[in-house]
Amino acid sequence: MRLGAPTSIYPVRMSSFRNPVGPQSSGVYWRRRAIVGGAILLVVVVIVLIVVGRGGGASSAAPTTSPSATARAKSSPSTSSAAAAATDAPSSGASGGATGSPSDSASTGTGSSGTSAGKGSGSASKSSKDGATCTKSQIQLTAITDKTTYGPTEQPKISMSISNTGSNACHMDLGSSQQVLTITSGEETYWTSKDCQTGGTNQDVTLKAGQTLTTPAISWDRTRSSTTTCDTSRSSVTAGGASYHLDVSVGNIASTTSAQFVLS
Repeated sequence: MRLGAPTSIYPVRMSSFRNPVGPQSSGVYWRRRAIVGGAILLVVVVIVLIVVGRGGGASSAAPTTSPSATARAKSSPSTSSAAAAATDAPSSGASGGATGSPSDSASTGTGSSGTSAGKGSGSASKSSKDGATCTKSQIQLTAITDKTTYGPTEQPKISMSISNTGSNACHMDLGSSQQVLTITSGEETYWTSKDCQTGGTNQDVTLKAGQTLTTPAISWDRTRSSTTTCDTSRSSVTAGGASYHLDVSVGNIASTTSAQFVLS
């Protein structure tokens, strides 16, 4: 068998990073590598900027919000202290019941005073004024007549008003058993509502500061009264221009001035 001529063997060139091998020139491959490397570098830079940007935003936000939070934290004790002080301080309303509702009954005012006494002298002092029993210094009584001059057949209609001139509510007995109307002339007493009164009542009433109450008017029949003439006829008082005075009282409080009128 005839053997053919030996085949020539050429060394094969292997592609490497430094020596790219391909159908095109090496410059083309280097440009491609440069483009790919630049793109990778750009992506890395973008990622770094995003991460750094987020970290910087978080750190910059912290100093902005921290003072506000600190300020709120510091203000909290003051607010709590103010609330505590408002709760513990003596109420200007004397435990609320008497001052909040000046027309409350006397029992409410007394109960508030007793409860407040254990909390402090300031509160107890306030309660002793607001809702306590009315004193002479804060009650003003005024005698009232419907006219100042009456004809021969006219009967004077008389009544009284009770005013609380103080700055605190108070209570007192304004029942008919405590009311007294008296008619005088000179030094002589001619008529009083107590002489023949029957079925007198007691009525505890609370007067607000500045409040005025007026009693229903009654007619005076122009006669002289006494405890011994309640069931018999009475003699008429002098008229013809005679002057009379009406004075009023409730319990131990009396009017300081009288209402003058004339009987013709």
